Formats: sequence, structure tokens, C-alpha cells
Amino acid sequence: MSHSSYTRMWVQAHGALEDLLVDEHPPTAPRPLKDRLQVFQGLATFYLKYLQIFRSLEAVYDQIVHPQKRRMVRHVLDGVMGRILELKNEMVELEFSEFHYFDDVLQDLKLTPEDLEVPIPQYFVREKMRVLRDREKMLAHVMAKGGHIEQVEQEVSVQTMCLEEAVRVLQVCERARQGRLRHLFMKEIRQAEEEGSQATSQTPISTLDPDQAATCIQKVWRGYSQRKRTRRERLEEMIFLGMVLPEQQQQRPSVAQLKAQQVETTRRLVQEENEAEYQRALVSIKESVRAVDGPDLRETLQEQIRQWFIECRDATGKFPDFPNAEDGGSTAIFTQKTPDQVAAELAAKEEEKEKKRKDNVNKDKKGGKDRKDQKKDKKRRSKQKKGGKEEGEEEEKGWKMPPSNFLPTVVEGNKMYKDVWQGRDETQNFLQRFDAQLVREEKRLEVEEEVRVQVPDELMRQEVKNLKTGCGPREREETPKKKNPRKKGGKKDKKGKKGSKKKKKKEKDLTADRTIESLYEELVLEGFLIRPLNIKLSEYIGEFSYLGTTLRQADIEPMPSLSDVRQLIALYGILPLGSQSVHQKAPLMKTLLLAGPGGVGKRMLVHALCTETGANLFNLSPRNLAGKYPGRSCLQYLLHMVFKVARQLQPSVIWIGDAEKTFYKKVPKMEKEMDPKRLKKDLVKVLKSVKPEDRVLVVGTSRRPFDADLKPFCKVYRKIILIPRPDYASRLVLWRELLCGGGAHLTPSLDLSSLAKVTDGYTQGHILQAVRQVLTPRRLAQQTTRPLTAEEFIPPLARQDPVYKEEEEAFKMWYGRTPLGKKRARAAKAIEEEGESGKDKDKRGTGKKTGKEEKSKKKISKCQIQEINVVNIGEVYR
Repeated sequence: MSHSSYTRMWVQAHGALEDLLVDEHPPTAPRPLKDRLQVFQGLATFYLKYLQIFRSLEAVYDQIVHPQKRRMVRHVLDGVMGRILELKNEMVELEFSEFHYFDDVLQDLKLTPEDLEVPIPQYFVREKMRVLRDREKMLAHVMAKGGHIEQVEQEVSVQTMCLEEAVRVLQVCERARQGRLRHLFMKEIRQAEEEGSQATSQTPISTLDPDQAATCIQKVWRGYSQRKRTRRERLEEMIFLGMVLPEQQQQRPSVAQLKAQQVETTRRLVQEENEAEYQRALVSIKESVRAVDGPDLRETLQEQIRQWFIECRDATGKFPDFPNAEDGGSTAIFTQKTPDQVAAELAAKEEEKEKKRKDNVNKDKKGGKDRKDQKKDKKRRSKQKKGGKEEGEEEEKGWKMPPSNFLPTVVEGNKMYKDVWQGRDETQNFLQRFDAQLVREEKRLEVEEEVRVQVPDELMRQEVKNLKTGCGPREREETPKKKNPRKKGGKKDKKGKKGSKKKKKKEKDLTADRTIESLYEELVLEGFLIRPLNIKLSEYIGEFSYLGTTLRQADIEPMPSLSDVRQLIALYGILPLGSQSVHQKAPLMKTLLLAGPGGVGKRMLVHALCTETGANLFNLSPRNLAGKYPGRSCLQYLLHMVFKVARQLQPSVIWIGDAEKTFYKKVPKMEKEMDPKRLKKDLVKVLKSVKPEDRVLVVGTSRRPFDADLKPFCKVYRKIILIPRPDYASRLVLWRELLCGGGAHLTPSLDLSSLAKVTDGYTQGHILQAVRQVLTPRRLAQQTTRPLTAEEFIPPLARQDPVYKEEEEAFKMWYGRTPLGKKRARAAKAIEEEGESGKDKDKRGTGKKTGKEEKSKKKISKCQIQEINVVNIGEVYR
């Protein structure tokens, strides 16, 4: 695509964003909504529209080469990402579920399930590629220094086996050797017999009639050609129907795809060149502005400030005080205000300071009655915040859109786009280089600020002081004497200082005498900082759930699909870790738990998190902690090291495998020596020190979460993603992708649909293991003569245990006991009771009944029903 194409995409994205901002900020304040379904559809519509804008802006930022435009796009892109996370959080609080289904909204917006995929900005890794390469070199050097690479190679090359298996392998090899020798011996005998028969045979060869021979050849050829044509036509029909992939698509990308990739790479090189040129221009243009315009700016500022003082002297009869640095210095003078207005503002500020000082004195004199009144006011305000009623007032209940931390950023970016770039003519800028005029305007403001702070403020403040001291006795009498702040309220200041020391308790740095490099090396050598596998999130294969909305309308909670899991990992993990601004303003999430049966790809998702964001990976699993840093103090020292390095080299992911072992209800006898519950107390304390500016995420993976004590387990892991076994659609896509990736040719003889149906209950790990066992190099070489069939994959699958229904039900029951699961169950129960009460009213009709009967049958009052209809049902049950 050309520069104009991406510019057009940018314009379209801002047009859609402007329409969306109109809906976000309607001219009249909307009334609170009470219909839960209506609110969810509104949130889902906003979410999908922002997602489309996010996809367009990410493509523009990745490929546009103009350095100033890229900064503009990046500003809006971060705001849109944060807004998507806010809308997702609102939907979770509304539905009490991490998984949402947008079938009906997709149909209304005429979108496909592929539009639900959350794009991952490529700048997360590409803009810090040099840092990642240096870190990789450092990690490889430390591992080579400790001898870890040799150990890994030995583990891969050496395989342990029992005696019976070793004997069987030797027998197979020996029989194969004897068979090969026997084959060579028989081949030599056969060749000798053929040579002897040719030498002894002298009888003439019998010949057929030419017409009969031609007829025989024609029959064989026509049969062969017709069978070949039939197979080709059938294959073309299957490809047309989409049931079989073409061979070119199976083996290698097309020429157009290769050319598009080459163009993208070229554009990124141009980006780097234009960015380097822009950085050099920032320095050179600022120096030229300082050299050329600096003296004129200095003189102009001094003359304006002197003129302002003279006008104030003529208007008020005295020279005003020069504004302090806290009030902006001379910037308060250049706000296009008259001297009287500026003097009035300064006087008002002084009055406010004096009033605050008097109020503090009066507060100290007052007794306990005022404090009680303040407590009552606080209680009343807290009740109002929680939805309570004030005396004589009645607030309308319902759901309202909460304030956003990212909408101001989006609005500001959209305004800057309209002011600077919307009407700008870029037709002559073929190479899309920086605009020198914009740089000059920006640097002129910076130079003016520097000149104002350095020269006029200091000089003019001294000049005003000299004028006041030499202007006569009247002026001296009017100038108030400054009181010594130390004499008055000295004791209170000391008390305040002592109180501040008590409140601010700084954490003790256990490694103050050590460098980050030494801590990094120690963690690598001890095996706590490991190299993540190069796995993309797109390699986690899964299909969209097409029946989610239908099942929920029928009051059946569907199992989430693997596509939903992939979206949650992108929203909860990748986007906040990749962008610092998004992580600071978005809802803070310190921990994440991936729960599911073995083989569903929990560890793969952890490595994908690190690959997509360039994060460090720390392994604090109980198995890895066994025997290392014994004792409570040593464990605290280890956690301090891990989190200190994680903050310094952020983003970082701290992985805790088998997370349920840290919160065991009862430790098994086999694992008592490992002491898996070492982290239970200290992990909670360390997590409290993680702040919004720290891009550190603790990810736990668990195959048996029901073995853990639920209350402390859910207290640490606030966000829980339940990963199920793959459904039919995901298994079908998984079989196709794994077979094509392994080098298999998909022919009509390989029935993938039957394989997907037969493997119901098997996970991705089971399917991958079966594919690896069947697709050996020898079997791949035989595909031309003997195509692959579905029956070949049955024996390796039969040797593995699938996920049975009882285990899946155990995960569902456990998830229902989590805080979010309990909230959803209570909300569903309330809605059912509301429906039952409505039916009872219809049956009773208008007949009169006694008060006792009404009390016994009315389980839910009208007020409660109205509260249940409110969208944010969670407030009712708090």
C-alpha cells in the first residue's frame, strides 16, 4: 500500500472515532438505564467499534513513515486501547462473567467473528528490539558461564528407558539389520538367475497382432486418463467448497503475500531513517531558534513586564508583587488580562491562604462536637455514594456510564488531528519527511519558556524589589512585614513532621549494596529467570463459539471457546504490559490465573505473553523453589530480588506453575519435603508493593485448582480464566493446522471431520502428540504413493487418557464457587425469583387477600424488583 492509502485509512479511522465520541458525550445527560440487555448491547457496540478503530490505527502506526504523524497516531492509539479495556471491565461487572458473546451485535454491525480478534501492536517489540537483543546476549552469556546450555543439550539428547524397552529396541534393530542382509542376498540370487536365463534362452519372442496390441494399449491409457481426470475434478470441487486447501496454500505463501511482506519491511526501514532525521532536526532547529530569536525574545519579555508594572502602578497606586514560581511566574502576566484583574487575582490568592490559616487555627480550638458532626457527614456521603437516599431526596436508580480515564486522551488526540493534520496539504511531500515549520513552532515555545525562566523572572523580580525599596515612605509603610514562620506554629510543624515520618514507611532495600547486573546473573544461575519460548499468540489455535448467545438466552451457561481465551490473554496481559500509559490508567490487574485440564495450552499462553511484549520470564513454581533459599528470611530476600529486577527490566511476567500447591488444603505426603506452601504468606505482602507504574504481572497456572483453599487462593488471583478442552470447530481447525505445519498433504482420503469428531474430549496436547508420532520422516516420504488416512491417528490417541466429563464438571463447580461465579449465580437466582413473582401476580389477578397471605407469597417486593432490573446488579447484593 502507498502513503496515500494509509493516510486515507487514518482519515477514515478519525471519522469513525469522531462519530463514536458524539455517542459517548451526548448533548443531554442520558437517564439511568434499567434494562440489563439494553445496556450490554450498548457496551458491546462501543467495544466492537473501538476495536475496529484500534485495528485501523495499529496498521497505520505500523506502516506510516511520517515521524510527526506517527506520534499523533500513537497518542490516540494508546487512548483507544485503554478505552477498550475499560469497556471490557464494565461488561465483566455487568454480566459477572469474563466471557461475552456478541452474535447478535455482530449481525447488526455486519461484522464477522474475525473482527473480534484483538490486534497486538507490533511496536511493543519492534521499538525495543535493540534492548531485547542486548538482553538476549546477556542471558546467553550468563547461561554459558554457568554451564546451563550443556545441561539442556544433554537433557535433550539422552533419554532414559527401562530394561525391557531397551531390549526391545535392540531386538528391532537386529531384526532390521538381518532383514536388510537377507534382502541383498536374495537380490544377488535373482540377478544371477536373470542373467543365466537370458544367456540360455534362444527361442524367438512371440508377437501379437498390431491391431490387438493397439487396442490393448488404448484401453489401458483411456482408463488411466479418465481416472486421473475424475480425481482432479473432484479435488477442484472440494477446494471450491472449502473442504480441502489448495496445495500452494498448504506448502508456501503466494507471490503476492511475499511481495507484501517485502514492502512492509522496506517501509519500516524508511521509518527508521525518517525518525533519525527528525531527531537530528529537533536539536539543530532548537539551537538555531535559540541563537536567532533568543535575544529578541528576552528583550520583548522584559519590555512587556516593565510596561505591565507601570500600568499596575498607574491603576492601583503601587507596584504589585511579582508572581511566585508556584503561580507560574511571568506567565501569569501574559494571560491577556488587565493589571487590575491580575492584581485582584493575586490578592484573592493571598486572602485564601490567610483564610485557610485561620480555619486551621479554629479547627484546633473546636471540641469533639465538630468531629462528631464531621463523622456524621462522612457517613451520610458514603451512603449517598453507595446508592442510599438523602432525607427528602430520591435518586433515580439505574446504570450510568462511569467516568473514563482514557476518553480525555482520545478527545485531545482527535482535536489535535483536526487542528493540525486534517486540512494540511501533503501532496508535495512525496517522501513523507518531517514538517520543519511545525518543529520550529514547537521549539520556539520551548525556547521562550527557557528564556522566561532563566532571565526575565529573576531579573524582573530583583528590579521590582529595587523599585519598591526606592519609591518613598508611603510605599514602604504599605508593604507588609514578613513574619518569621519559625516563631509561630513551630511546635505544630514539628508534630506534623513527626506524623509524616510515621505515615511514610519506606520499604527496606535488602539489596542496596548490589547492582542490577549481579542480581540478574544470580537469578539466571539459580534457574529463576528463564528464556521464554518464541511463541506467538496467533499460534494458539481456536475457533469462535457460534452458539454462545443462543445458549445464554436459553439459561444455559456455555463453555468458553479457545478464541475467547485468546482474546482475554490479549486484553488482560499483552495490552497492559506492552504500553506504559495504558497500564497506569487502566484498571490495575496484578495477578492472573489460568486454570484448566492438562494439555490445553496454559504454559504456551505464558510464553506467548512474554514473546508478544518482550517481557522477562521468572519461574517461581513450587517445584523450582524446592531446596533453594531455605528459611523465611532467605525466601524474602529471593522475592525482593525477583520483584526488584522485574521492576527495573519491565515488562516482566512472574510465572507460578501448579499454583494450587501454594494454597494446598492438605499437603500430600509425597510433597511434604518440597514444602509447596512457602510462598503463601510472603506472596500476598509482596503483591501489595506492586504499583500502577510497575508493568509486572504474576501469572499462575493450575491443573487442579479445586485442591487449593479457595478463600486465600482467590484473594491472590483476582482474575481467573477457565480454559476448557477444545470444541468440535476448534479441533477441526487444530487438526488442519497441525498437519499442514508438520508437512502432511491433505487429500480427500484424510477425513478431518471424522478425526475432529472422534477426538471429542482430547486436548491440544493430545492431538499434537498423536500428529508427531504419525508424521515421521519416513511416513512423510511415502505420501505420494500412500496418502495419509484418519485410521493412522487412532492408535496414538488410544494410548492417551482424554478429559472425562467428571473432570470438566469439577472445573465448572469450582469456578461457580469463585467470587465472580457466586455473583453470577446470585444474579441469576434473583432474576428467576423476579420472574416467578411476576407469574404469581398474573395468577392471583385482582382478588383481595389478607395481609398474612400477601406477606407469605410476596417473596420480593416491588422495590426489590426495581433494584434487580437495574443493570449493575452487583450493587444490590453488596
